[in-house]
Amino acid sequence: MKRLLLLAALVACNFAHAVEIQRWERIPLALPLVVGQERIVFVDQNVRVGLPRHMVDKLRVQSTGGTLYLLAKEPIEPTRLQLQNMSTGEIMLVDIIATPSKANQPALEPIKIVAGENLAVRYGQPSPKAEDSKAANRSTENISDAAAPAQRETPLPVVMTRYAAQMLYAPLRTVETVPGIAQVNLKRNMDLTTLLPTRPVEARALGAWRLEDLWVTAVKLRNTGSQPVTLDPRELMGDFVTATFQHPYLGAKGNSSDTTTVYLVTRGHGLPESVLPVTIGQIDPKGARREE
Repeated sequence: MKRLLLLAALVACNFAHAVEIQRWERIPLALPLVVGQERIVFVDQNVRVGLPRHMVDKLRVQSTGGTLYLLAKEPIEPTRLQLQNMSTGEIMLVDIIATPSKANQPALEPIKIVAGENLAVRYGQPSPKAEDSKAANRSTENISDAAAPAQRETPLPVVMTRYAAQMLYAPLRTVETVPGIAQVNLKRNMDLTTLLPTRPVEARALGAWRLEDLWVTAVKLRNTGSQPVTLDPRELMGDFVTATFQHPYLGAKGNSSDTTTVYLVTRGHGLPESVLPVTIGQIDPKGARREE
């Protein structure tokens, strides 16, 4: 009898600490809630939750260390939440519904969301063929990973430019995942007057991301003159790997087309170290320094 009681206690303990596993395979995950009961979701990623505006007073969301704490304050109709990985930008979709609590209803077990085993190849990821070829070469030639960097199906500047444009202007659910890319700190008020010194254009940094030894910085351009400006990457002053304009021209000041964005990819450092120093613009061509 004692053995039976001990076994029953162990089983009860295991059920008390059970965790439901759900795999993210590009299919929205179902997450039922009970009003007044907090449910824990383990994501193991640094994520932020995209909460619809009408849900702010109905659902309490707390996040720390890759763990979400969800508490429904009232019944909630089926609603879709977006969980975005802060490192890669990947979006996971979760469908929640909150129902009233019933008498003697047990607490819902925690949920752990893990990556699926058969995920589709995403834009900018290392080519599977290249990885297989590299593995074969290592087995025959004993080449280390450091000596054989991963090859990609798409050039990194293209991948990073596309990612930056999506992060700024596309809906979060459409942002393609780029493993390894991360947003970096950027001084929004940096002086960029030397970026296009021959044009009446005002430049302001919007955001920057890094992948391996490359940086991409999005810079907002605004025409301050009364005439349209045709944008030419050859007129940009600085050390850039690539430069891509969102639009090929700027309309006259005050026109709806007087603003666009340029994506600048740099190697080994960010934009502040790649543009010309402001003091260069103060040097007179005749050899004297201009007076301010």
